Amino acid sequence: MRVYFMGICGTAMGNAALLLKEQGHEVLGADSGIYPPMSDVLADAGIEVLVGFSAERLAELKPDQIVIGNAMSRGNVEVEWVLDQSDISYVSLPQLFHQTILAGRRPVVIAGTHGKTTTSTLTAYLLKQTGARPGWLIGGLPNDLSSGACLGEGRPFVIEGDEYDSAFFDKRSKFIHYRPQVAVLNNLEFDHADIFRDLEDVKRTFRHFLRIVPGSGHVLVNTDDENLTSLLPVSWTQVHRVGTGPESDLLIRNFRDSPEGASFDLVWKEKLWAQVGWSMHGLFNARNAAMAALAAALAEGLEDPTQLDLSSLDHFNGVKRRQDVLARTPAWTVIEDFAHHPTAVAGAIEALRAAYPEATLTACFEPRSNSAVTKRFESGFTEALSGADRVYLGPVHRAERIPPEERLDTGHIASRLAAGGLAARAFDENSALLEQVQSDMRSEPGGLIVYFTNGSFDAVPKKTAEFALGGLDKV
Repeated sequence: MRVYFMGICGTAMGNAALLLKEQGHEVLGADSGIYPPMSDVLADAGIEVLVGFSAERLAELKPDQIVIGNAMSRGNVEVEWVLDQSDISYVSLPQLFHQTILAGRRPVVIAGTHGKTTTSTLTAYLLKQTGARPGWLIGGLPNDLSSGACLGEGRPFVIEGDEYDSAFFDKRSKFIHYRPQVAVLNNLEFDHADIFRDLEDVKRTFRHFLRIVPGSGHVLVNTDDENLTSLLPVSWTQVHRVGTGPESDLLIRNFRDSPEGASFDLVWKEKLWAQVGWSMHGLFNARNAAMAALAAALAEGLEDPTQLDLSSLDHFNGVKRRQDVLARTPAWTVIEDFAHHPTAVAGAIEALRAAYPEATLTACFEPRSNSAVTKRFESGFTEALSGADRVYLGPVHRAERIPPEERLDTGHIASRLAAGGLAARAFDENSALLEQVQSDMRSEPGGLIVYFTNGSFDAVPKKTAEFALGGLDKV
């Protein structure tokens, strides 16, 4: 087929385009924001990317199928043209996966509020080590895999199961389309306030997801998470409990964290499976590893999961932008992390405390996601950031689009943190935040600076790293 991707430069859309190209389809697309690395990746694969959107141009291209990205909405000229046609098929990206990529495969769907990218990467990594030749679609840049997407030749296909909606014309969660054979439930919290009303609304879509796991399938549940255990029992398929409590089928035991990394044991039904020592930090990452190990074993069809060799976990190098060290000098360490939810921020700070126990920790946070920019998590972010020694808050992303009474008040967060004894400031411009960080670096002997953002932070993390590596010598 000739397949046209509307909004092709998004991470998921671009990677999906690569997979369809690998399947032998003719692939092209358009977007308004065309920039590296995705633009370069698509160009290298021979996929044409057109600038902007044009109904006349799309009519001339005559595609067999159009994939409409999640970022597209009514009013877009190409969307309006497609809706006027009665002879051209259009689908959401998740529906495309249901019909093409996942048909005939054994999908391993990694779901949860946090940890999807790391757990998906770990699962694909372990399957690749066994020679299972898996496919995968990962919403990040794995350090140990060739790319974020691979068609693969074996039956397992690992995919992040996002609970966000599929398209403007399909408000079901994406993971509803993904044919789960092995379903991983990492955790469950309220998020995506633009999509869900409350926690119960999020639980509703997870219950829908569980109902489509077949009787021959498997569900992995983090039993340390009360929101997930409230979804049980599930009677129609096999459920495996993973966690730190005695009720767990796969038990995480003897967890220890240190500057060198974390260590822990994985015990399957009272049988020691593996003793892991790796460079990753945080109990949440140990849980990601446990989930991935069991998911990989079940995807391989092993009756005894402990037959899967987990020694390669010791060499796992993670995913870019997850505790990503941008610069390390004898005095300063600069880290970027993708966390944008209070629980993820708190977990990352706790893990970094273990990794750098003697360092003064400066946490810089950019409120950017659709939930983070609202007041809903204001108390949560205040509590999460209180684990740092110093907190700098960037301006709310696209604040003008949010009514003041609904907008996150970074000044209020800074005031509350300061009242608790922390050095905290809110900035109107990211450039001013950068100037303050650089001033601290000039006047202080050293420390740890971590940037929390799911966006670019106006390149402040990169500029801080460059300053740490070279700029200090020039001051």
